[in-house]
Amino acid sequence: MNKRGHSMTNTSGVDAAAGAAAGAGGGTAHEVREYAAHSVGGGLALLLGLLGVIAGAGLIACGAVAVAAGAKAAFIVGGILVILGAIFAMSGLNTVAPGQARVVQLFGRYRGTIRSDGLRWVNPLTSREKISTRVRNHETAVLKVNDAYGNPIELAAVVVWRVEDTARAVFEVEDFTEFVETQTEAAVRHIAIEYPYDSHDEGGLSLRGNAEEITEKLAAELHVRVEAAGVHIIESRFTHLAYAPEIASAMLQRQQAGAVVAARKLIVEGAVGMVELALTRLAEQEIVDLDPERKAAMVSNLMVVLCGDRAAQPVVNTGTLYQ
Repeated sequence: MNKRGHSMTNTSGVDAAAGAAAGAGGGTAHEVREYAAHSVGGGLALLLGLLGVIAGAGLIACGAVAVAAGAKAAFIVGGILVILGAIFAMSGLNTVAPGQARVVQLFGRYRGTIRSDGLRWVNPLTSREKISTRVRNHETAVLKVNDAYGNPIELAAVVVWRVEDTARAVFEVEDFTEFVETQTEAAVRHIAIEYPYDSHDEGGLSLRGNAEEITEKLAAELHVRVEAAGVHIIESRFTHLAYAPEIASAMLQRQQAGAVVAARKLIVEGAVGMVELALTRLAEQEIVDLDPERKAAMVSNLMVVLCGDRAAQPVVNTGTLYQ
């Protein structure tokens, strides 16, 4: 079976990438799926092979001491053939470590995958390709892209993945490791252009403010993109997120201005509540009777004191309330 490459290197063609991934997972007749290869325990096969070598050596020894020329030749040739046959049979032995698998092919046809760890024996005529099924990390380089508002930002992500279907990893793509790396970069770029760094709309998703939701969307898109390679995405997360240096200073000023406005809003709301409380208490306890003009003056003075950046300078009125 010929290996077929579905690696999509155009990171900006999101629709084409998604279409190719969907086509790869569409269940065509040429797709292969992993199944267990026929294998037996290697201990018995190794023992039989060693016995064959010993038997062949014994035949050669018998031929060496034989008197008749015909018997000598028969014993020696038979012993050599037995040894070669035993060595050939033992070439079907495979050592499979935990976290590894062997993809078995016979004359170009997929014959299954060996996942059982230990010493296993399969048909010596087959070829066995070693595939790691351990968990792997891939961290992208720092990518510079424009967010949904067109602001240049820098971001990087780390993806934790492993091979789930060894047959698809070997036969459906040219190089599954390179395929995962390319599709990870494409997915990160796509997510970056779909959402802003900071959302201007109330309740809108943003890369900085909704990290968990964006991470889930990144994982879902990665799953679709790498499904053709038989790869399972365990986790994905952004490791770097910042404005590009050329606009970082301006965006920092914008964030500071937003923080100042929010703080001022909180101060004003608190000051209004304190003034309202003061007027209510004065009226309830009948401490002083203020006409509307004096109430307005009192409110103005209290607002200045409570909302001002600097401490107010008191002025002592030695006259009456109206002078």
